[in-house]
Amino acid sequence: MKLTTKLMSAVAGVALLSGAQAAMADGHGLTVGYFLEWPMPFQYAKVNGTYDEALGAPVTWVSFDTGTAMSAAMASGDVDISVSQGVPPFVVATSAGQDIQILDVAVSYSENDNCVVATGLEIDKTSAAELAGKKVAVPLGTAAHYGFLSQMNHFGVDISGMSVVDMAPAEGAAALAQGSVDMACGWGGALRTMKESGNILLTGAEKEALGILVFDVTSAPAGFVAENGDMAAKFLKVTADANAMWADEANHAKMLPVIAKDAGMDEAATASTLAGFAFPNMADQLGGTWLGGGAQTFMKGVADVFVNAKSIDAALDSYDATVNTGPLKAASEM
Repeated sequence: MKLTTKLMSAVAGVALLSGAQAAMADGHGLTVGYFLEWPMPFQYAKVNGTYDEALGAPVTWVSFDTGTAMSAAMASGDVDISVSQGVPPFVVATSAGQDIQILDVAVSYSENDNCVVATGLEIDKTSAAELAGKKVAVPLGTAAHYGFLSQMNHFGVDISGMSVVDMAPAEGAAALAQGSVDMACGWGGALRTMKESGNILLTGAEKEALGILVFDVTSAPAGFVAENGDMAAKFLKVTADANAMWADEANHAKMLPVIAKDAGMDEAATASTLAGFAFPNMADQLGGTWLGGGAQTFMKGVADVFVNAKSIDAALDSYDATVNTGPLKAASEM
């Protein structure tokens, strides 16, 4: 089957748009996109008004269901910065011509993004070939979509014979529970719900060994960054400080309840999710593994997978220009 039409509809009408307007030009502050049920240390700073204080202006936070929706909001000027946008939706948008940039690595999480097969099918990694012809709920153009394509490629399952339905993770989890799909892919709280109705095929470590990386970024329209570089740097500095605070386990008791409440989760689920997250520090992010070259190479690989799956029409020759380390370097010197 062909995914091109559905996937490209997620970025239709935004491909030629350059991004958001300068956030401070009209004195209204900054608008930032994020995910619910996706707990991260930055939320401690969010709740305590640390961003507002550091920026000297109010920050409005808007929640999203998918990274493709974040891309559309940045294209329309409704959002200035997106926190924890998946690399695949970022690649989809930039491949279609949207001028957005990666500012930092928000989180790495191979265990917290996966596909789950309905228990009744009794299919695991030794019998994955039986997925041929099955119906799958996948949020197209996301990290989960990339992971799905990569896993099916690994197992030799021809996706052209599968029925792939575009569903946000929460919808996919409900469909799996109801028995209306055979497999569902997603992340965070929705993935935990999916696991109540089935089993994964590969663990996070097994995926990493195959080169199926899963990480999110902080992204923003290039025009916004060009006009508000100092603001972007201050924003990234607050985020990095929150990550460093979380890295010290002595702070967990203080931070966890705040993060959990803001994420719309209970503390046990929040702690479990965070345990599967890694937050690279600024020095590591600027190194070769991440924004110093590794991320750019990985994005090209993601794009090529999408092109081969006929999910997007074409990939960029290089994704080097989609990474802007200027604000992060400035933040590291603050």
